[in-house]
Amino acid sequence: MDSEMNKDKSASSKLGRRDFLRLGGAAGVVAGTALTENAISSAPAHAQAPSYPVTDVAKLADIETGSEVTFNYPDDDSPAILVRLDQAAQGGIGPDESIVAFSLLCTHKGCVVGYKPERKMLLCPCHWSSFDPAKSGRIIIGQASEPLPQITLRITDGTVQAVGVDGLIYGRHTNIL
Repeated sequence: MDSEMNKDKSASSKLGRRDFLRLGGAAGVVAGTALTENAISSAPAHAQAPSYPVTDVAKLADIETGSEVTFNYPDDDSPAILVRLDQAAQGGIGPDESIVAFSLLCTHKGCVVGYKPERKMLLCPCHWSSFDPAKSGRIIIGQASEPLPQITLRITDGTVQAVGVDGLIYGRHTNIL
Protein backbone atom coordinates (compact mmCIF):
# COMPACT_ATOMS: atom_id res chain seq x y z
CA MET A 1 0.00 0.00 0.00
CA ASP A 2 2.87 2.35 0.82
CA SER A 3 4.37 1.76 -2.60
CA GLU A 4 0.99 2.54 -4.23
CA MET A 5 0.74 5.84 -2.28
CA ASN A 6 4.29 6.76 -3.21
CA LYS A 7 3.50 6.01 -6.86
CA ASP A 8 0.38 8.24 -6.76
CA LYS A 9 2.28 10.95 -4.88
CA SER A 10 5.13 10.76 -7.39
CA ALA A 11 2.74 10.97 -10.36
CA SER A 12 0.90 13.97 -8.94
CA SER A 13 4.10 15.87 -8.15
CA LYS A 14 5.43 15.51 -11.71
CA LEU A 15 4.87 18.52 -13.94
CA GLY A 16 3.77 17.69 -17.46
CA ARG A 17 5.50 19.33 -20.43
CA ARG A 18 2.44 21.40 -21.31
CA ASP A 19 2.03 22.62 -17.72
CA PHE A 20 5.74 23.38 -17.50
CA LEU A 21 5.58 25.53 -20.66
CA ARG A 22 2.50 27.37 -19.41
CA LEU A 23 4.15 28.05 -16.07
CA GLY A 24 7.37 29.19 -17.76
CA GLY A 25 5.48 31.48 -20.14
CA ALA A 26 3.53 33.04 -17.29
CA ALA A 27 6.73 33.59 -15.32
CA GLY A 28 8.30 35.27 -18.36
CA VAL A 29 5.36 37.64 -18.75
CA VAL A 30 5.48 38.58 -15.08
CA ALA A 31 9.25 39.16 -15.19
CA GLY A 32 9.00 41.20 -18.43
CA THR A 33 6.23 43.36 -17.01
CA ALA A 34 8.24 44.02 -13.87
CA LEU A 35 11.32 44.98 -15.90
CA THR A 36 9.30 47.29 -18.17
CA GLU A 37 7.61 49.01 -15.22
CA ASN A 38 11.00 49.40 -13.53
CA ALA A 39 12.52 50.92 -16.69
CA ILE A 40 9.61 53.34 -17.07
CA SER A 41 9.68 54.40 -13.44
CA SER A 42 13.47 54.86 -13.48
CA ALA A 43 13.43 57.10 -16.58
CA PRO A 44 14.20 60.71 -15.69
CA ALA A 45 11.11 62.90 -15.56
CA HIS A 46 12.78 65.49 -17.81
CA ALA A 47 13.57 62.97 -20.61
CA GLN A 48 11.70 63.86 -23.80
CA ALA A 49 12.14 63.81 -27.55
CA PRO A 50 15.06 65.95 -28.69
CA SER A 51 14.04 69.38 -29.91
CA TYR A 52 14.90 70.41 -33.44
CA PRO A 53 16.48 73.76 -34.24
CA VAL A 54 14.41 76.46 -35.93
CA THR A 55 16.12 77.43 -39.19
CA ASP A 56 15.09 80.21 -41.58
CA VAL A 57 14.96 78.77 -45.11
CA ALA A 58 13.56 81.50 -47.38
CA LYS A 59 11.17 84.44 -47.55
CA LEU A 60 7.72 83.23 -48.59
CA ALA A 61 7.41 86.04 -51.17
CA ASP A 62 10.63 84.85 -52.90
CA ILE A 63 9.50 81.24 -53.44
CA GLU A 64 7.92 80.95 -56.89
CA THR A 65 6.01 77.93 -58.20
CA GLY A 66 8.46 75.35 -59.54
CA SER A 67 11.39 76.85 -57.65
CA GLU A 68 13.67 75.07 -55.24
CA VAL A 69 15.84 76.20 -52.35
CA THR A 70 18.62 74.02 -50.95
CA PHE A 71 19.64 74.31 -47.31
CA ASN A 72 21.03 72.14 -44.52
CA TYR A 73 18.79 70.77 -41.79
CA PRO A 74 18.86 69.86 -38.92
CA ASP A 75 22.64 70.38 -39.07
CA ASP A 76 25.39 71.23 -41.55
CA ASP A 77 25.83 67.56 -42.54
CA SER A 78 22.22 67.16 -43.70
CA PRO A 79 21.43 68.57 -47.14
CA ALA A 80 17.77 69.39 -47.70
CA ILE A 81 15.55 70.92 -50.36
CA LEU A 82 12.46 73.11 -50.26
CA VAL A 83 10.23 73.10 -53.34
CA ARG A 84 7.07 74.97 -54.28
CA LEU A 85 4.86 72.70 -56.34
CA ASP A 86 2.03 73.73 -58.65
CA GLN A 87 -0.44 71.76 -56.50
CA ALA A 88 -1.28 71.19 -52.86
CA ALA A 89 0.97 68.64 -51.18
CA GLN A 90 0.71 66.40 -48.13
CA GLY A 91 2.35 68.29 -45.27
CA GLY A 92 2.56 71.40 -47.44
CA ILE A 93 2.41 74.95 -46.13
CA GLY A 94 1.71 78.34 -47.67
CA PRO A 95 -1.43 79.87 -49.15
CA ASP A 96 -2.04 76.86 -51.44
CA GLU A 97 -0.23 74.27 -49.22
CA SER A 98 2.27 73.62 -52.02
CA ILE A 99 5.57 74.30 -50.21
CA VAL A 100 7.35 71.18 -48.92
CA ALA A 101 10.86 70.21 -47.93
CA PHE A 102 12.80 66.93 -47.74
CA SER A 103 16.16 65.49 -46.83
CA LEU A 104 18.24 65.16 -49.99
CA LEU A 105 19.83 61.89 -48.84
CA CYS A 106 18.25 58.92 -50.61
CA THR A 107 16.94 56.32 -48.19
CA HIS A 108 18.51 53.52 -50.27
CA LYS A 109 22.25 54.32 -50.12
CA GLY A 110 22.48 57.98 -49.10
CA CYS A 111 23.17 59.46 -52.54
CA VAL A 112 22.06 63.08 -52.99
CA VAL A 113 18.76 63.29 -54.85
CA GLY A 114 17.81 66.14 -57.16
CA TYR A 115 14.50 67.80 -57.98
CA LYS A 116 13.19 67.38 -61.53
CA PRO A 117 10.41 70.00 -61.89
CA GLU A 118 9.38 68.80 -65.38
CA ARG A 119 8.70 65.34 -63.91
CA LYS A 120 7.47 66.64 -60.52
CA MET A 121 9.73 64.25 -58.63
CA LEU A 122 12.91 63.92 -56.63
CA LEU A 123 15.29 61.53 -58.39
CA CYS A 124 18.35 59.66 -57.11
CA PRO A 125 21.15 59.49 -59.71
CA CYS A 126 22.76 56.40 -58.17
CA HIS A 127 20.06 53.74 -58.51
CA TRP A 128 17.14 55.75 -59.95
CA SER A 129 14.86 55.74 -56.95
CA SER A 130 12.15 58.34 -57.53
CA PHE A 131 10.13 60.12 -54.85
CA ASP A 132 6.88 62.10 -55.03
CA PRO A 133 7.16 65.45 -53.20
CA ALA A 134 3.38 65.97 -53.37
CA LYS A 135 2.80 62.75 -51.42
CA SER A 136 5.15 63.13 -48.44
CA GLY A 137 8.21 61.94 -50.38
CA ARG A 138 6.64 58.54 -51.09
CA ILE A 139 8.59 56.18 -53.35
CA ILE A 140 7.39 56.08 -56.94
CA ILE A 141 9.88 53.47 -58.15
CA GLY A 142 13.40 52.25 -57.38
CA GLN A 143 15.58 50.53 -54.81
CA ALA A 144 14.66 52.70 -51.82
CA SER A 145 12.37 51.09 -49.26
CA GLU A 146 11.43 54.21 -47.27
CA PRO A 147 10.08 57.62 -48.30
CA LEU A 148 12.38 60.61 -48.05
CA PRO A 149 12.31 62.20 -44.59
CA GLN A 150 10.05 65.24 -44.80
CA ILE A 151 11.18 68.46 -43.15
CA THR A 152 8.44 70.05 -41.06
CA LEU A 153 7.93 73.68 -42.07
CA ARG A 154 6.12 76.70 -40.68
CA ILE A 155 5.74 80.32 -41.72
CA THR A 156 6.65 83.03 -39.23
CA ASP A 157 6.58 86.73 -40.15
CA GLY A 158 6.70 85.91 -43.88
CA THR A 159 9.69 83.54 -43.52
CA VAL A 160 9.55 79.80 -44.14
CA GLN A 161 11.29 77.99 -41.31
CA ALA A 162 12.36 74.36 -40.84
CA VAL A 163 11.30 73.10 -37.41
CA GLY A 164 11.52 69.28 -37.48
CA VAL A 165 11.96 66.08 -39.47
CA ASP A 166 9.43 63.33 -40.04
CA GLY A 167 11.43 60.17 -40.76
CA LEU A 168 15.02 59.14 -40.15
CA ILE A 169 17.76 60.77 -42.23
CA TYR A 170 19.92 58.19 -44.05
CA GLY A 171 22.93 56.88 -42.12
CA ARG A 172 21.76 58.05 -38.69
CA HIS A 173 20.46 56.48 -35.53
CA THR A 174 18.84 59.78 -34.62
CA ASN A 175 18.32 63.01 -36.57
CA ILE A 176 19.74 65.20 -33.80
CA LEU A 177 23.44 64.49 -33.33
